[in-house]
Amino acid sequence: MKKPEVAIVMGSVSDLETMQGAIDILKEFRVPIMAKVLSAHRTPKELEAFVVAMDHLGVKAFIAGAGGAAALPGVIASLTAVPVLGVPIETKSLKGLDSLLSIVQMPAGIPVATFAIGKSGAKNAALFAVALLSQASKTASGRLKRFRKKQAQAVKATRLSV
Repeated sequence: MKKPEVAIVMGSVSDLETMQGAIDILKEFRVPIMAKVLSAHRTPKELEAFVVAMDHLGVKAFIAGAGGAAALPGVIASLTAVPVLGVPIETKSLKGLDSLLSIVQMPAGIPVATFAIGKSGAKNAALFAVALLSQASKTASGRLKRFRKKQAQAVKATRLSV
């Protein structure tokens, strides 16, 4: 297995339904990943050990999905200088608004790039990670350009019969 370039962390196994979109995108782009379920609240020591291990392996970005109080992305950002991309998980009680506000309101000095609530946020976080990687990789850059060109072609090919 190649060393991971992106680490995906989610606070609960139930978050996998949302975070699977990020996993799928990164696999499509052939980005080596490591995915784990670790909680900022329930497994803080294990989370810290994982972040330190990923730093030592040279991971280029973390994608962290969390719901509710959503401390996970911020805790990861406090443990590393590597970019952290936060994905708010939709919650039953507040539809993910609680998650979004928890992630986006990081104190100055501990940034977390924050994406949309739910599955589209997970996919966009993965695409953003690919864009970060493309700064140092012509291969990743070419794949991203082809992906975007394919998206544009699909829109152009759309025909409405009204």
